[in-house]
Amino acid sequence: MLEPLYTADEMGAAEAGHDVAEMMELAGRGVAEAILRRYPDAQRIACVCGGGANGGDGRIAARVLRQAGREAAEELVEGAHLIVDALFGTGFHGAPRRAAAELIERMNGAGVPVVAVDVPSGVDASTGEVAGAAVRAELTVTMHAPKVGLAVAPGRFHAGEVEAVSIGIAHDETRNRAVTDGILGLVPRRDVEDNKYTAGAVLVVGGAPGLTGAACLAGEAAFRADAGYVAVAVPERSLPVVEQRLLEAVKRTLDEIDELLPRMRALAVGPGLGRGPDERALVRRLLEGTSLPAVVDADGLFELEPFERDGPTVLTPHGGELGRLIGESSDWVAAHRLAALERAVDRFGCVVLLKGADTLVGAPGEGVLVHVSNEPGLATAGTGDVLTGIVGAFLAKGMDARLAAAAAASAHSRAARLAPQQAGLVASDVISLLPRALA
Repeated sequence: MLEPLYTADEMGAAEAGHDVAEMMELAGRGVAEAILRRYPDAQRIACVCGGGANGGDGRIAARVLRQAGREAAEELVEGAHLIVDALFGTGFHGAPRRAAAELIERMNGAGVPVVAVDVPSGVDASTGEVAGAAVRAELTVTMHAPKVGLAVAPGRFHAGEVEAVSIGIAHDETRNRAVTDGILGLVPRRDVEDNKYTAGAVLVVGGAPGLTGAACLAGEAAFRADAGYVAVAVPERSLPVVEQRLLEAVKRTLDEIDELLPRMRALAVGPGLGRGPDERALVRRLLEGTSLPAVVDADGLFELEPFERDGPTVLTPHGGELGRLIGESSDWVAAHRLAALERAVDRFGCVVLLKGADTLVGAPGEGVLVHVSNEPGLATAGTGDVLTGIVGAFLAKGMDARLAAAAAASAHSRAARLAPQQAGLVASDVISLLPRALA
């Protein structure tokens, strides 16, 4: 359920003491075999090789390709059917120098598939950061196991499909890990001894006029994520709308929250709540005045300052929201996602889930959990509210906050993957598929 993601230093430690020539032979052969299998019609192959070990892997791949009857040599990329990018390896960081940057742009502009060796040149293997020109690969053949930079954006978007090949070394523990759908096996299921409260009782707080849909989506998602009891607290003016929209949930006004709290096992605060001073004060009161596990999203994150509380807490910002929490622009966050996440975790001292195609989950003193989603249909209004409801349900079931957040990202993505088509997917479609995703 959690698979290794290596940094450059961790990869160097894993390789230490092994025969370099043998590892390079296995690496180059693995690249060549992947090309022969995946690109049977590519006869003329340009291998762009640097001077280090990565370049050595590329030259071995060229030799194996020639032995298989392909034309493979270090030559101009123009006119090739396929390009092997073996310019920079895992040790690269920063921006390529001018000549290398020009070569990278020529590879990108050649109009043919590019297969990257280990990591696309220009991508930082340890962070996914891209400081200058970077290869956009259709396939990355990485050695031993995926690197952090192949899973974390923007590097993730340069890697294409990732295939790992063995180079004869053992797997070590890594600080950062990739989340697979196996994590859903940790989600507690309802037992015959459960009642509706012990199965997971969630209070959703939000739903200002004009934004009632956000609270409704979060409430429905919590139910479909197997919570046994969901209450939704909204402003009094919103209550008639929510009464019409939600059937199974208990509906109350914000003034009645204190009556609901004793039976709750988790809070989901923020979907459509509003951003006024009263709403901000309510968020702080709920966080500091209760020890219930809580997930805070959307309007609940607006102008949020560090807080003191005993209960497990998950913040679920998108890039723009996280930027505001740490005083950076959304563009800066997009370019430095790991660093931005770590700053937010340090500032708030709780679990932070940074949303995106590469969902990152950080926690104090822990490595980052990375869930890579390939479901573009999730880029639609309301899916963040759905994720909030899922996190709330998993917290209400007693899950560790870090694992609850990572499992929610997996369930969210898996539900979207089960949709018959991605085009036209809406948030309520994802909710309807959650039971199948958790089955």
